This record gives sequence, C-alpha cells and structure tokens, in this order.
Amino acid sequence: MTRGLSRGKNLVINDINLTELEDGYYQGKYEDGRWSNEVEVEINNNKISRVKIIDDITFSQPEIKEKIFKRVIEKQTLDVDIVSEATVTTKAYLKSIEIALNR
Repeated sequence: MTRGLSRGKNLVINDINLTELEDGYYQGKYEDGRWSNEVEVEINNNKISRVKIIDDITFSQPEIKEKIFKRVIEKQTLDVDIVSEATVTTKAYLKSIEIALNR
C-alpha cells in the first residue's frame, strides 16, 4: 500500500494562468497507479466554475475530493492547502486539474 507514496508526496503542482483560458471544458488525466484520476474542469469568464471527476482514484474519498475542489474554486488557484492525512490524494487531484488547464 505504500508503493508510490514518496513519489506522490514529492509531486510538484504548478499554478495555472486563468487569463489565458477560453470558456469551455478541459480534461486532464494524471496517471500513477492507485492515484490515477481524470477530471473535467469548466472555465467561465477566466474562472474555474466546476471540477468534475471522470475517472476517480482507486480508493476514492469523496470528502477529500469535495474539499480540494471547493478550495480550488474558491481561491481560483492550484496553490491551496493540502488536505491533512491525504497529501498524495490531494496532489493527484490537483495534478489532473493542472494537466487539464495546461493543454
């Protein structure tokens, strides 16, 4: 169960420039074993308005997902506090959002 933990904890999340994005839906997929996930991010007026899971991590934790997506939408950045006790899961979701918005 610890395979990939170190790699996940050290995963770098880069912020995104929302001013360069057109309105629409963006999909991104992060692949790393049980933390692999795919999201769809909706952009309206250069703001993140919704994040939706297309393919969730293996051991899904809905409360973690809801917290992190809420933080991203409220702050309009990927530079948000990591959910305690769920560092790798949080970073995996954030990485999928980053990948989606950097396409």
